[in-house]
Amino acid sequence: MTRLYGEPFDGGFARAEEHRLAAELTAACAVYDELLAAAESLEDSPDVRFLRAHLHADLASVRLTATDLAGAEDAAERSRGLLDGIASVPMGPRGRQLWLEVSLKALLAQADVLRRTGRLDEALDCLDEIAATLHEFDDPEGLRTEELGLSRVLVLMDRGEWGAAEEHAEALLSTVRTTETETVPRLLTALGLICSSTGRFDRAEDCLARAEERYRALGDTGEQRSMLAHRAYVAMDRGELDLAERLFAEASAFFEENRRHGDLAACEQARAFLAGRRGDSPRAGALTSASLARFERLGASIAAADTMLLGAQHAYDRGEIAEMQRLAQDARDVYQAREMYERCAQVDLMLATTLEDNLNRTDHGEHERRSVDTALSLALPAALALQAARFDFVTAHARHQWLQLADQAMQLVFRLAARRQDQGLLFELVEHRTAGASLALDRTPLSGPGAEPSHAAEADGAVFPRAAMKAYGHAGGTMTLGGVASEAAASAGLRVAPPPKVRMAAQGPGRVALQEYIQAAESRYHRRIVNDREVPFWITEDLTSRPVVQIRLADAGDLFMTWTWAGGARGFGTGHGPAEEVNQAVRELTAALPEAGEGAEGMRRALGTGAMAQHRTERRLARLLAEALWPEGLTGQIRQVSARAGRPLIRIQPSPRVAQVPWELLAVDGSSDVRLIDLADVVTTAPTSLRRPDPTARPAPDAEAAAESHTGAEAGAEAGTGGGAEAGADAASGTPADADTVVLVLDPRVPGFRADSRLGSVLGPPGSDPELLALVRSRLDAGPVAPSVTTPAEAFRRTDLDRDWLSGVLRKGARRLLYVGHVSGAPVEGGQSEDGTLHLCCGPQSPGLTETVRSHRPLAAKDLLLGTLPLRAGGEPGARIWPAPPRVALIGCESGGDLRFAESFGLATAMIHNGAELVTATRWTLPTSFAFHRFAGLPESVRPLTETIVAVDTAHESPDPVARLASWQRERLDRWRADGGIEHSPLLWAAMTCIVV
Repeated sequence: MTRLYGEPFDGGFARAEEHRLAAELTAACAVYDELLAAAESLEDSPDVRFLRAHLHADLASVRLTATDLAGAEDAAERSRGLLDGIASVPMGPRGRQLWLEVSLKALLAQADVLRRTGRLDEALDCLDEIAATLHEFDDPEGLRTEELGLSRVLVLMDRGEWGAAEEHAEALLSTVRTTETETVPRLLTALGLICSSTGRFDRAEDCLARAEERYRALGDTGEQRSMLAHRAYVAMDRGELDLAERLFAEASAFFEENRRHGDLAACEQARAFLAGRRGDSPRAGALTSASLARFERLGASIAAADTMLLGAQHAYDRGEIAEMQRLAQDARDVYQAREMYERCAQVDLMLATTLEDNLNRTDHGEHERRSVDTALSLALPAALALQAARFDFVTAHARHQWLQLADQAMQLVFRLAARRQDQGLLFELVEHRTAGASLALDRTPLSGPGAEPSHAAEADGAVFPRAAMKAYGHAGGTMTLGGVASEAAASAGLRVAPPPKVRMAAQGPGRVALQEYIQAAESRYHRRIVNDREVPFWITEDLTSRPVVQIRLADAGDLFMTWTWAGGARGFGTGHGPAEEVNQAVRELTAALPEAGEGAEGMRRALGTGAMAQHRTERRLARLLAEALWPEGLTGQIRQVSARAGRPLIRIQPSPRVAQVPWELLAVDGSSDVRLIDLADVVTTAPTSLRRPDPTARPAPDAEAAAESHTGAEAGAEAGTGGGAEAGADAASGTPADADTVVLVLDPRVPGFRADSRLGSVLGPPGSDPELLALVRSRLDAGPVAPSVTTPAEAFRRTDLDRDWLSGVLRKGARRLLYVGHVSGAPVEGGQSEDGTLHLCCGPQSPGLTETVRSHRPLAAKDLLLGTLPLRAGGEPGARIWPAPPRVALIGCESGGDLRFAESFGLATAMIHNGAELVTATRWTLPTSFAFHRFAGLPESVRPLTETIVAVDTAHESPDPVARLASWQRERLDRWRADGGIEHSPLLWAAMTCIVV
């Protein structure tokens, strides 16, 4: 202990701290009361008043730990009053620093009281005052600064702003200067609860374990015991109810013994939930009442409202509808008053869910339509707001986990719309849900202590403050958290923004999908649902000279489909596949494919016993997929249009669940073997959020390199990609056209990997395949090729094709890129499509956003999108570093796996974002020719992968690449039907798809 006051005070401070660490809070308070009595007996002076202020500030902190909120508030106010009374008294530099330190301690305690009692705006004002005070305080270890940051994290958590809370907690942890304080374990505990609340349970448990270890090192027995409750919450969120019950019981006993009534009330609230889940209504009711009474006595209004909401659910379960409505409305009033709009949405969803449940249980007769309408008016705006909450998160993984929770709300909405048989509403729901998120390349500037107060930041009239504006203001400058520069906060996490508005009418301003529900959501919950940009949902008529049907699919428990005709045909429709049938069909397909990570055994199974290894089993799979996913009525429309106007083009945007489905193979005509590709050409479409608002805004080639122009102005028009229109616009605006160069990246040598290893050769020794040599020779004869080679064999297994080389050739301008090599897809369960990578010749010295693998750094989709923005000030976005040519072919394992993710920002869509009009990619892991030789017994002279590469290259040289590739696939299908040879199996050729916007 530092000697400040002499005895008994210095020794008393030490004894009180020992009691606090041992969870003997009553004893600690008793020591402070004794010391305060002793201080009162001293002759009044500024020094004595300062001593009393110090004692009250420490007492406030202990009472906070004991959840004596009223006592803590009184102690903090007394401390501040005493400190204010001596603020003008002359004091030396050291005395001033001591005064500031105690002032900060009292302010932090007061802010915590305000937060716990639900006065969040006042808590933020208090934190702003602390930030201003920190300017004068000498805080060499950053302890008070970190406490301020922690307090703001906790306020954000209470407001339900999980994304901002997580980002700030991570940033604080990365800048903590010492681990010998309680700030670190408290931050880790906060992160654990954030992760648990957003569905990331493994990480939550890891954070809590690390926090407990830190408390043990600090000797803080009380907080170690408190971790029981936090671990119980994770178990409960995870569904491990027995474990949660046991841990809550142990925590309750500890809190009751130590008179920590607020923590005890929280445990009772959780145990009431568990009792309700087990159907024990009497026990659930008793625990709910006890929890509510404790919270109300403490003045913890938000926690009390949470208990009311739980009580409302129990009341509904008991059939007490009026009581349910009263409790739910009381809770919502509290949330509304505290501007906790996410919880307002949760109340509205609970009411809508109970109304749906009541519709299922009872006959509403002629009032059913009104009841469904009421439920939708509650559920749809709330679901939109909860879905939009994901935009606060800085990583796609966090957004993915949040969406898994929020999707339950959207499933309710789709069920209600289907119940109402409202085809128009279902159509708009699918269009909005499939619009996709917009990539956000800028970061939200956060202010530090020198910024204007947070309420002033909101006073500028902004209806929708950006993430964390409430807590941090909106001043520009270096990102800081309480004054600490946070370079780690500028992470490489991919940020996204709300999707564009989807315009439903071709003429005039028209209608925007779900416009009245979006307006209601933005008004009720103060959250931006869509951005200001509008995109039409249809394909523009002047981009196609053939009939086109645009199909979009959305996952919402069941599978929902919309379709719209254009190009001379008219009509639209909606379809719906029951979840059980869809899931079964997808499981059958997955079992037939060589999944990433399975290695040789997976490929052996797919080529040997898998459904696509024999025509009979593949046809059965194709029929199963059609029955589950494809409406018969749409097949009839396709036949009618084909008979009248020629073969139509099907543009299909799959949902994540069905993104690997080879739609071309679907057996759509009853018992015959007619496939969808027999009736139409098929192209895959990416979300409309990737549609460029200005088609002429393609990245221009470097001026000195754009010496030649290509003649493919009309390329892609027939595919409905906009290529012709965009090329024409380029010419009209005077922008240099793309050069004629074809970029060939053929089986590049990956540093650190031998030819026969995991990232080794996919095409065999250079010069060993005459068809591939002929392909390169034909490109050399037709025009400029990069890399520059004199003989075709030099194009293979090169060691100089790294990211810098690729940037150089693409910046000069190219008309095509053909990549054949290794692609590593990202795990779907992680949610981060941007982690998919291309393997070039990049060594570890190459700057990038992915970790090295041995002596190699892969080029990730995240690199292609973000470029060097996260790496340095003044960095360039990926579209400037790697501008994509109009046509790109990525022939590698699951290179087109983007659409398996809720957020499509993988390699294929990154190329589209960077300027490509058409990307040919693969839906699943590809078998190489060597795999056919090894596992299917084909002679070495037969090279199915080579035939596929040549077919894609030929298609990309065609004026209509989609039609040319589809024609080749029909040829493959005919041979498959004729002889069933494994070399003609759809396992290879049906993996290829053209992706456009």
